[in-house]
Amino acid sequence: MGRRGARAAVELDGFVVVDKPAGMTSHDVVARCRRLLAQPRAGHAGTLDPDATGVLVVGLGRATRLMRYATGLAKSYTGELVLGTSTSTLDSSGDVVGRFEMAGVGTAEVRAAAATLTGPILQVPPMVSAVRVGGRRLHEIARSGEVVERAPRAVEVTRFGVEPTERPDVFAITVDCSSGTYVRALAADVGEALGGGAHLRRLRRTAVGPFTVEGAVALDTAGRSDVHPPIGLVAHLAVVELDPALDEQVAHGRVLDRRELGVSGAGPWAVVDRAGALLAVYTAWREDKAKPEVVLAEAPSADRPAGE
Repeated sequence: MGRRGARAAVELDGFVVVDKPAGMTSHDVVARCRRLLAQPRAGHAGTLDPDATGVLVVGLGRATRLMRYATGLAKSYTGELVLGTSTSTLDSSGDVVGRFEMAGVGTAEVRAAAATLTGPILQVPPMVSAVRVGGRRLHEIARSGEVVERAPRAVEVTRFGVEPTERPDVFAITVDCSSGTYVRALAADVGEALGGGAHLRRLRRTAVGPFTVEGAVALDTAGRSDVHPPIGLVAHLAVVELDPALDEQVAHGRVLDRRELGVSGAGPWAVVDRAGALLAVYTAWREDKAKPEVVLAEAPSADRPAGE
Protein backbone atom coordinates (compact mmCIF):
# COMPACT_ATOMS: atom_id res chain seq x y z
CA MET A 1 0.00 0.00 0.00
CA GLY A 2 1.36 3.45 -0.95
CA ARG A 3 1.86 6.29 1.46
CA ARG A 4 -1.40 8.00 0.43
CA GLY A 5 -3.35 4.76 0.77
CA ALA A 6 -1.95 4.20 4.27
CA ARG A 7 -3.04 7.66 5.32
CA ALA A 8 -6.54 7.27 3.91
CA ALA A 9 -6.96 4.00 5.78
CA VAL A 10 -6.58 5.69 9.17
CA GLU A 11 -7.56 9.32 8.66
CA LEU A 12 -11.16 10.45 8.95
CA ASP A 13 -12.29 13.41 6.89
CA GLY A 14 -15.25 15.00 8.67
CA PHE A 15 -16.26 16.66 11.91
CA VAL A 16 -17.74 15.91 15.29
CA VAL A 17 -19.97 18.21 17.37
CA VAL A 18 -18.75 18.01 20.97
CA ASP A 19 -20.46 19.19 24.15
CA LYS A 20 -17.39 20.76 25.72
CA PRO A 21 -17.07 20.23 29.48
CA ALA A 22 -15.97 22.97 31.88
CA GLY A 23 -12.35 23.14 32.95
CA MET A 24 -10.81 22.45 29.53
CA THR A 25 -9.52 24.77 26.86
CA SER A 26 -10.78 24.32 23.30
CA HIS A 27 -7.26 23.17 22.42
CA ASP A 28 -7.52 20.49 25.13
CA VAL A 29 -10.77 19.25 23.57
CA VAL A 30 -9.19 19.05 20.13
CA ALA A 31 -6.24 17.10 21.54
CA ARG A 32 -8.60 14.68 23.30
CA CYS A 33 -10.59 14.13 20.08
CA ARG A 34 -7.36 13.49 18.21
CA ARG A 35 -6.44 10.78 20.69
CA LEU A 36 -9.91 9.25 21.03
CA LEU A 37 -10.38 8.99 17.27
CA ALA A 38 -6.73 8.23 16.48
CA GLN A 39 -6.46 11.18 14.09
CA PRO A 40 -3.29 13.03 13.10
CA ARG A 41 -5.13 16.23 12.21
CA ALA A 42 -7.88 18.06 14.08
CA GLY A 43 -8.98 21.66 14.67
CA HIS A 44 -11.95 23.56 16.08
CA ALA A 45 -14.30 26.27 14.83
CA GLY A 46 -14.57 29.01 17.43
CA THR A 47 -12.87 29.07 20.83
CA LEU A 48 -14.81 28.53 24.05
CA ASP A 49 -13.38 29.78 27.34
CA PRO A 50 -12.13 27.07 29.73
CA ASP A 51 -15.02 27.64 32.16
CA ALA A 52 -17.63 27.63 29.38
CA THR A 53 -19.48 24.53 28.17
CA GLY A 54 -21.43 23.58 25.09
CA VAL A 55 -21.08 23.26 21.35
CA LEU A 56 -17.58 22.99 19.93
CA VAL A 57 -17.27 21.88 16.30
CA VAL A 58 -14.10 19.82 15.81
CA GLY A 59 -12.85 19.12 12.29
CA LEU A 60 -10.85 16.03 11.42
CA GLY A 61 -8.45 15.22 8.59
CA ARG A 62 -8.90 17.23 5.42
CA ALA A 63 -12.08 18.77 6.87
CA THR A 64 -9.89 20.91 9.14
CA ARG A 65 -9.43 23.10 6.07
CA LEU A 66 -13.17 23.88 6.21
CA MET A 67 -13.14 25.27 9.75
CA ARG A 68 -13.12 28.85 8.44
CA TYR A 69 -16.65 28.40 7.10
CA ALA A 70 -18.01 27.08 10.40
CA THR A 71 -16.18 29.69 12.48
CA GLY A 72 -18.19 32.47 10.87
CA LEU A 73 -21.58 30.95 11.70
CA ALA A 74 -23.92 32.69 14.16
CA LYS A 75 -23.79 31.52 17.78
CA SER A 76 -26.32 31.08 20.61
CA TYR A 77 -25.55 31.14 24.33
CA THR A 78 -27.10 30.92 27.76
CA GLY A 79 -25.53 32.17 30.96
CA GLU A 80 -25.98 34.19 34.11
CA LEU A 81 -25.34 37.89 34.58
CA VAL A 82 -24.27 38.80 38.12
CA LEU A 83 -24.87 42.41 39.11
CA GLY A 84 -22.77 44.32 41.62
CA THR A 85 -19.36 42.77 40.97
CA SER A 86 -16.90 43.36 38.15
CA THR A 87 -13.92 41.08 37.52
CA SER A 88 -10.57 41.23 35.74
CA THR A 89 -11.75 38.75 33.10
CA LEU A 90 -15.38 39.94 32.92
CA ASP A 91 -16.46 36.48 34.07
CA SER A 92 -16.36 34.41 37.26
CA SER A 93 -12.85 33.08 36.60
CA GLY A 94 -11.23 36.46 37.26
CA ASP A 95 -10.33 38.49 40.31
CA VAL A 96 -12.89 40.91 41.72
CA VAL A 97 -11.89 44.44 40.72
CA GLY A 98 -15.00 46.35 41.74
CA ARG A 99 -18.06 46.09 43.98
CA PHE A 100 -21.20 48.19 43.52
CA GLU A 101 -24.42 48.76 45.41
CA MET A 102 -27.11 47.77 42.90
CA ALA A 103 -29.83 46.35 45.16
CA GLY A 104 -32.47 48.59 43.61
CA VAL A 105 -31.92 47.34 40.05
CA GLY A 106 -34.66 44.97 38.83
CA THR A 107 -35.48 42.90 35.78
CA ALA A 108 -37.03 45.81 33.87
CA GLU A 109 -33.89 47.89 34.20
CA VAL A 110 -31.62 45.02 33.16
CA ARG A 111 -33.83 44.29 30.15
CA ALA A 112 -33.73 47.94 29.13
CA ALA A 113 -29.92 47.97 29.32
CA ALA A 114 -29.74 44.73 27.31
CA ALA A 115 -32.00 46.26 24.66
CA THR A 116 -29.42 49.00 24.04
CA LEU A 117 -26.92 46.24 23.22
CA THR A 118 -29.20 44.49 20.74
CA GLY A 119 -28.80 44.87 16.98
CA PRO A 120 -25.63 46.00 15.18
CA ILE A 121 -23.20 47.33 17.79
CA LEU A 122 -19.52 48.17 18.19
CA GLN A 123 -17.81 46.03 20.83
CA VAL A 124 -14.35 46.42 22.32
CA PRO A 125 -12.67 42.97 22.63
CA PRO A 126 -11.75 42.06 26.24
CA MET A 127 -8.09 42.12 27.23
CA VAL A 128 -8.39 38.38 27.95
CA SER A 129 -9.47 37.53 24.39
CA ALA A 130 -7.47 35.87 21.61
CA VAL A 131 -7.62 38.94 19.35
CA ARG A 132 -4.19 39.99 18.10
CA VAL A 133 -2.88 43.53 18.60
CA GLY A 134 0.57 44.31 17.26
CA GLY A 135 1.14 40.62 16.51
CA ARG A 136 0.42 39.50 20.09
CA ARG A 137 -2.75 37.98 21.49
CA LEU A 138 -4.53 40.18 24.01
CA HIS A 139 -4.61 37.48 26.71
CA GLU A 140 -0.81 37.19 26.45
CA ILE A 141 -0.46 40.96 26.87
CA ALA A 142 -2.90 40.90 29.82
CA ARG A 143 -0.82 38.23 31.62
CA SER A 144 2.10 40.65 31.65
CA GLY A 145 -0.06 43.26 33.36
CA GLU A 146 -0.37 45.54 30.34
CA VAL A 147 -3.55 47.13 29.02
CA VAL A 148 -3.56 48.29 25.39
CA GLU A 149 -5.98 50.20 23.22
CA ARG A 150 -8.36 47.94 21.30
CA ALA A 151 -10.30 49.08 18.28
CA PRO A 152 -14.04 48.38 18.56
CA ARG A 153 -15.38 45.75 16.17
CA ALA A 154 -18.75 45.55 14.48
CA VAL A 155 -20.88 42.65 15.75
CA GLU A 156 -24.60 41.96 15.83
CA VAL A 157 -26.74 40.74 18.72
CA THR A 158 -30.07 39.48 17.39
CA ARG A 159 -31.43 38.45 20.81
CA PHE A 160 -30.48 39.42 24.34
CA GLY A 161 -33.07 37.90 26.63
CA VAL A 162 -33.12 38.54 30.38
CA GLU A 163 -35.06 36.57 33.01
CA PRO A 164 -35.01 36.82 36.83
CA THR A 165 -33.71 34.02 39.05
CA GLU A 166 -34.15 33.22 42.72
CA ARG A 167 -31.34 35.67 43.52
CA PRO A 168 -32.15 39.37 43.01
CA ASP A 169 -28.63 40.11 41.75
CA VAL A 170 -28.47 37.25 39.22
CA PHE A 171 -30.28 37.16 35.87
CA ALA A 172 -30.50 34.33 33.36
CA ILE A 173 -29.58 35.50 29.86
CA THR A 174 -29.98 34.10 26.36
CA VAL A 175 -27.93 35.58 23.53
CA ASP A 176 -28.05 35.01 19.78
CA CYS A 177 -25.22 36.82 18.03
CA SER A 178 -22.79 37.02 15.17
CA SER A 179 -19.43 35.32 15.23
CA GLY A 180 -16.85 37.35 17.15
CA THR A 181 -19.26 38.62 19.81
CA TYR A 182 -18.03 38.40 23.41
CA VAL A 183 -20.91 37.58 25.76
CA ARG A 184 -18.79 38.42 28.79
CA ALA A 185 -18.34 41.92 27.38
CA LEU A 186 -22.12 42.23 26.96
CA ALA A 187 -22.59 41.35 30.63
CA ALA A 188 -19.99 43.89 31.73
CA ASP A 189 -21.52 46.56 29.51
CA VAL A 190 -24.96 45.97 31.04
CA GLY A 191 -23.51 46.53 34.50
CA GLU A 192 -21.78 49.74 33.39
CA ALA A 193 -24.93 50.99 31.66
CA LEU A 194 -26.79 50.56 34.95
CA GLY A 195 -24.26 52.70 36.82
CA GLY A 196 -22.32 49.87 38.42
CA GLY A 197 -20.69 46.64 37.33
CA ALA A 198 -21.49 43.05 36.40
CA HIS A 199 -19.83 39.86 35.27
CA LEU A 200 -20.80 36.66 33.47
CA ARG A 201 -20.93 33.13 34.83
CA ARG A 202 -22.08 29.67 33.67
CA LEU A 203 -21.69 30.44 29.98
CA ARG A 204 -22.99 27.67 27.74
CA ARG A 205 -22.93 27.73 23.94
CA THR A 206 -26.13 26.11 22.76
CA ALA A 207 -25.65 26.41 19.00
CA VAL A 208 -23.15 27.15 16.25
CA GLY A 209 -25.22 27.72 13.15
CA PRO A 210 -27.24 24.51 12.63
CA PHE A 211 -25.20 22.54 15.19
CA THR A 212 -26.99 22.42 18.53
CA VAL A 213 -26.13 21.11 21.96
CA GLU A 214 -28.95 18.58 21.63
CA GLY A 215 -27.05 17.01 18.74
CA ALA A 216 -23.65 17.18 20.43
CA VAL A 217 -21.80 14.22 21.88
CA ALA A 218 -20.13 14.06 25.28
CA LEU A 219 -16.38 14.43 24.78
CA ASP A 220 -15.25 11.14 26.31
CA THR A 221 -17.84 9.11 24.38
CA ALA A 222 -16.95 10.51 20.93
CA GLY A 223 -16.44 7.70 18.44
CA ARG A 224 -16.19 7.18 14.70
CA SER A 225 -19.97 6.81 14.42
CA ASP A 226 -20.26 10.43 15.64
CA VAL A 227 -18.19 11.80 12.74
CA HIS A 228 -20.25 13.71 10.14
CA PRO A 229 -19.23 14.11 6.48
CA PRO A 230 -17.47 17.37 5.50
CA ILE A 231 -20.43 18.72 3.50
CA GLY A 232 -22.17 19.57 6.80
CA LEU A 233 -19.61 22.30 7.48
CA VAL A 234 -20.50 24.17 4.29
CA ALA A 235 -24.17 23.25 3.86
CA HIS A 236 -25.04 26.94 4.35
CA LEU A 237 -23.19 27.78 1.11
CA ALA A 238 -24.72 27.49 -2.34
CA VAL A 239 -24.28 23.87 -3.45
CA VAL A 240 -23.46 22.91 -7.03
CA GLU A 241 -23.26 19.37 -8.41
CA LEU A 242 -20.14 18.88 -10.53
CA ASP A 243 -20.20 17.53 -14.06
CA PRO A 244 -18.18 14.28 -13.78
CA ALA A 245 -16.15 15.40 -16.79
CA LEU A 246 -14.60 18.07 -14.54
CA ASP A 247 -13.70 15.71 -11.68
CA GLU A 248 -9.99 15.60 -12.42
CA GLN A 249 -9.71 19.35 -12.99
CA VAL A 250 -11.32 20.06 -9.61
CA ALA A 251 -9.12 17.45 -7.91
CA HIS A 252 -6.07 19.25 -9.31
CA GLY A 253 -7.40 22.64 -8.10
CA ARG A 254 -7.87 24.12 -11.56
CA VAL A 255 -9.44 27.52 -12.17
CA LEU A 256 -12.69 27.06 -14.13
CA ASP A 257 -15.09 29.21 -16.10
CA ARG A 258 -18.13 29.97 -13.95
CA ARG A 259 -20.44 28.86 -16.76
CA GLU A 260 -18.49 25.61 -17.03
CA LEU A 261 -18.87 25.06 -13.29
CA GLY A 262 -22.54 26.00 -13.52
CA VAL A 263 -22.50 28.90 -11.05
CA SER A 264 -23.16 32.62 -11.01
CA GLY A 265 -22.60 35.43 -8.57
CA ALA A 266 -19.70 35.80 -6.14
CA GLY A 267 -19.86 32.49 -4.29
CA PRO A 268 -18.44 30.74 -2.45
CA TRP A 269 -19.92 27.46 -3.69
CA ALA A 270 -19.77 23.98 -2.21
CA VAL A 271 -18.94 21.70 -5.13
CA VAL A 272 -20.26 18.15 -4.68
CA ASP A 273 -20.36 14.95 -6.70
CA ARG A 274 -23.54 13.16 -7.72
CA ALA A 275 -23.63 11.33 -4.38
CA GLY A 276 -23.54 14.66 -2.51
CA ALA A 277 -19.97 14.27 -1.22
CA LEU A 278 -17.99 17.50 -0.97
CA LEU A 279 -15.19 17.83 -3.51
CA ALA A 280 -14.14 21.46 -3.08
CA VAL A 281 -15.19 24.99 -2.23
CA TYR A 282 -14.87 27.49 -5.08
CA THR A 283 -15.19 31.27 -5.10
CA ALA A 284 -15.47 33.92 -7.81
CA TRP A 285 -12.24 35.11 -9.41
CA ARG A 286 -11.68 37.83 -11.96
CA GLU A 287 -14.53 38.59 -14.32
CA ASP A 288 -15.91 35.15 -15.20
CA LYS A 289 -13.73 32.58 -13.44
CA ALA A 290 -14.01 30.50 -10.29
CA LYS A 291 -11.02 29.36 -8.27
CA PRO A 292 -10.78 26.82 -5.44
CA GLU A 293 -10.43 27.96 -1.83
CA VAL A 294 -10.33 24.39 -0.48
CA VAL A 295 -9.98 21.11 -2.39
CA LEU A 296 -10.86 17.84 -0.68
CA ALA A 297 -10.99 15.58 -3.74
CA GLU A 298 -7.78 13.65 -4.30
CA ALA A 299 -6.21 13.68 -7.73
CA PRO A 300 -5.47 10.25 -9.23
CA SER A 301 -1.98 9.10 -8.34
CA ALA A 302 0.50 7.90 -10.92
CA ASP A 303 -0.17 4.27 -9.96
CA ARG A 304 -3.96 4.69 -9.81
CA PRO A 305 -5.47 5.75 -13.15
CA ALA A 306 -8.51 8.01 -13.17
CA GLY A 307 -11.78 6.10 -13.01
CA GLU A 308 -10.30 3.17 -11.13
